[in-house]
Amino acid sequence: MRVIGLDPGLRNTGWGVIDVSGNRLTHVADGSVQPDPTKPLAWRLRELHDGLMEILTLYGPDEAAVEETFVNRNAASTLKLGEARGVVLLAPALAGLRVAEYSANRIKKAVVGVGHANKDQVQHMVRRILPSCRILGPDAADALATAICHAHFGATENLWLRGTAEARR
Repeated sequence: MRVIGLDPGLRNTGWGVIDVSGNRLTHVADGSVQPDPTKPLAWRLRELHDGLMEILTLYGPDEAAVEETFVNRNAASTLKLGEARGVVLLAPALAGLRVAEYSANRIKKAVVGVGHANKDQVQHMVRRILPSCRILGPDAADALATAICHAHFGATENLWLRGTAEARR
């Protein structure tokens, strides 16, 4: 199974792709989509969408995992982040992928073992779990951590969904 992890942001949306085979995780690629900050919001959202669709087409993931965002004190920033997050959720859905969402604490706990780990700890553990990756920035590291989290929890969730569907028959 191939998983893409996404860390939503209007300036930088991190993405990371891993292959999952049982409990073996392999790094495929990572990076970030960076819309032009000088353009109007609608055009930045379009650039984000187009960039994500290009990555989804290029790497062909089977499932997507998105980090949930938190609300901060600046309402305008929160609203813009929510709009970017909408695009990040929409792109893989348009590609026909199942999209899972995970809180930042759950992701950190899955990767580091502690729900309140800092960014350096997350990057360090991502490098340990995926030794062949070179991580192209903190947003890409967060996206890879999201994909790793999904690799751990998504398989269990898939089994539950299959079991529920079979029980209904």
